[in-house]
Formats: sequence, structure tokens, C-alpha cells
Amino acid sequence: MLVYVYDYRLIAASVVISMMAAFTGLALTRGLSAVSEGVRHLRIAMAAIALGGGIWTMHFVAMLAMRFEVAVYYEALPTVASVLIAILLAGLALILMHFGRRTGPRMALSGAVLGLGIVIMHYTGLSAIEGCRPVYGLAGVAVAGGLAVLLGGLAIRVAYGRRTSANILAATAIFGLSVAIVHFTAMYWTGFARTAGDVLAGPAIDNAHLALLVLVTAFVISGAFLMSGASFLSASPFPAEAPAEPPPAPPNEPATAGPRLPYEREGVTYFLPPGAVSAIRAEGHYTIAYTDEGRVFCPWSISEAERRLCASGFFRVHRSYLVNTGRVAAFERRKDSGLCRFEGLADLDRVPVSRARVPALRERLGL
Repeated sequence: MLVYVYDYRLIAASVVISMMAAFTGLALTRGLSAVSEGVRHLRIAMAAIALGGGIWTMHFVAMLAMRFEVAVYYEALPTVASVLIAILLAGLALILMHFGRRTGPRMALSGAVLGLGIVIMHYTGLSAIEGCRPVYGLAGVAVAGGLAVLLGGLAIRVAYGRRTSANILAATAIFGLSVAIVHFTAMYWTGFARTAGDVLAGPAIDNAHLALLVLVTAFVISGAFLMSGASFLSASPFPAEAPAEPPPAPPNEPATAGPRLPYEREGVTYFLPPGAVSAIRAEGHYTIAYTDEGRVFCPWSISEAERRLCASGFFRVHRSYLVNTGRVAAFERRKDSGLCRFEGLADLDRVPVSRARVPALRERLGL
């Protein structure tokens, strides 16, 4: 087996990069429930690139820290495949958290996917090495995989148990360190044997070019980290999409009329009077409530909102929409269906009315 030594300065750099990538990815996903679906997709993609790219960069910075007795190269195909695997699985883990109900089993599955992204990326990247041959057994792979799944699950649980700044920082430390822990645990169980100087099967990357590629990636991650950090520090305790204080009830309607509608922000639940809400839209197992101040995330399902608010003037006009009939500014007939129009709503000016519900809505509106 080959003997190698580490450059501990590069090891320290690999851990720092892992931490920056973890923070960037987790900070980008904060407040996604209050943005449009298109923006949510974009930010999840950016977060996946940050997390996956950070896993990959940490691995190869740590590999560059190893000083072998022989010259080593890296096959281009598995090297590229390793970063794509990391980004894909990080993205899948985030999708599980942001599209669907956040149950305990779903969090565990997301953490397992994220952890597997670390360990699969590691062994795929390790298989790219040429000039020597990595030798590892099933026990080492099992230990590294188990650690990756456990630590990934812990990071997801902390990050999404409560969406506070403190939780994001704690999850950053857990996930950033977990990438390094899994890498060096796997390397502890891995040896490197001399090879007979086989001819490379495809394009190869030498250490100098790999270092340049890693440097560029680390620079991008550092830039994203600085921008995310600035946004994180300057962010107010309330999101831009949600009102800082619950909007007041209309002048002639008491704030206590009917049950209050809950909305969530950073793990804290606030309440709105029904009269402050113009419409409610289904969003999977949850709902989005539209007010004059903006839209907010409500943990009720559309069916639960209908049941609780029907006595407060709300009416189900579509399978995905409830409207506050007292705040409908205009009704427009469209052949067999219709539209409810609202004034003063930046995010929603009209709501579709299904054909079967037009007669009942017209009666509610006094038409």
C-alpha cells in the first residue's frame, strides 16, 4: 500500500468550504413558503447547486491535500459525474422538504437522501483517481454510509424542525461538519495500491488543473456565501412577503368575528381576523391566504379552511379557492363559469369560479 501525508492547511480549507456551502444552501431555502412557485423552484435549484457543489469541492480539496509517492490523475467522466450526483440528490432532498407536508418520515427520508448524496459522491469521485488504486471493503462503506444518513437526517431535522435563524446556523454546523466527517471516515477505511501504469481509458485531469477547477468552484461558493450572509444578517424578523403585523380588520367588522386564521413565519404562528383575508388558495396540503398587505402561508388545508370559515362569509368557488364574499369587488360571467375580481391585491386580482358553483355564489352576492 502507498504511504501518503496530508497538507493540513488544505484540510482546514475543505472544512471551511463545506460550512460556507451548507450555510448558503440552507439560507436560500428560508421563507420559500411565502414566494411564488416559480421563485421557489429557482431558489431550490440554487440551494441544490450550493449544497452539492460544496460536497464535491470539500471532497476534492481534501484529495488535493493528500501527498502521494506517485503522480495521480483524475478521470474526467467520474469526476464530473460525482458533482452531478451530489447536486441531484441535494435537490431531491430539498424538494421533499418544500413540496408536500413536512412529516417525521418525510424529514427522515430527506435526510437519508442528503446523506447518501455525500457518500455516493465520495466513492464516485474516489473511483476517478488514476496512478494508484483505491482499496476499500464493505465495512468501511457501511460505516461511512451509516454516518452520512444519520448526520444528514440530523441536519434536516434541525433545519426544518423550526425555521429560525438559530436552527439554520445549527444545521449549517451539523451538515458542514458531516461532509468532512463522512469523507475522512471513508478515507480511514481506504488504502491505495500501486498500479502498473495502465493507460488511461479517457480524458484525465492532473492535480494542477483539478486545483484550478476547485479554486473557481470555491470562489463561486464564497461569493454566494457572502451574499447569503448579507441577506441573512439584514433580514428582519418578518418576511417581505408577510405583513410585519397582522393586517387590521375592515372598519365595520370586529377583529374577533369568527375564528382567526393562523399563518406561519420562522417557526412562529400568528393570527389574522377573517375580514382581513380576501381569498385563500390551496397549496398541496396547506394554503396561501391573500391580504391587502401580501400573501401568507397558512397550515390549514383548503377543506379545513372552508369548514372553519364558512360562517365568516367565505365560500368555496373552486376546488382550489375560497373567497371572502364580503371583499369581492366584481363578478364576471364567463359562459358557464365565472371570475371573482378583487381590488388592492398585488398578488391576486381574480379568482376562477367553477361552473357548478356559479349559481350559489351569485345568490351569496345578491345577484
